[in-house]
Amino acid sequence: MTPRIVIPTVAPQAYQAMMNLEKYISTTSLTSVHKELIKIRASQINGCAYCINMHTADARKYGVSEQWIYLLSAWREADVYTEEEKAILALTEQVTMISNHVSDEVYQNAARLFDEKYLAEIIMMIITINAWNRIGVTTGMRAS
Repeated sequence: MTPRIVIPTVAPQAYQAMMNLEKYISTTSLTSVHKELIKIRASQINGCAYCINMHTADARKYGVSEQWIYLLSAWREADVYTEEEKAILALTEQVTMISNHVSDEVYQNAARLFDEKYLAEIIMMIITINAWNRIGVTTGMRAS
């Protein structure tokens, strides 16, 4: 791949704005496992190898099993995820693929399982990782 733009170097204010979103995410009540669940699944959908590599390693640090990580792309057919995790995965997929819209069914299921504050934090986490994925894929960040 030919070298591409390095956002923090050429647009440091824009990069700082992304870092401010990360700072916000770090103050939320989202569990570490829920954060990594969102980050990994959105990154899989977006094809961001850099983020998949980073967040699967982070998930392992938080004690999730290899099986939990391996089955994420086929979560509907796996019995290792809780009802809450499945709701987060469904919402993550629909927000990530937003051109298909977020269905009332998926949204209402998440709203039933989480209070408004936690749901807002989930949505902001999904939006944040999608932005990072787009930076990583567009600028050619590579998993190492």
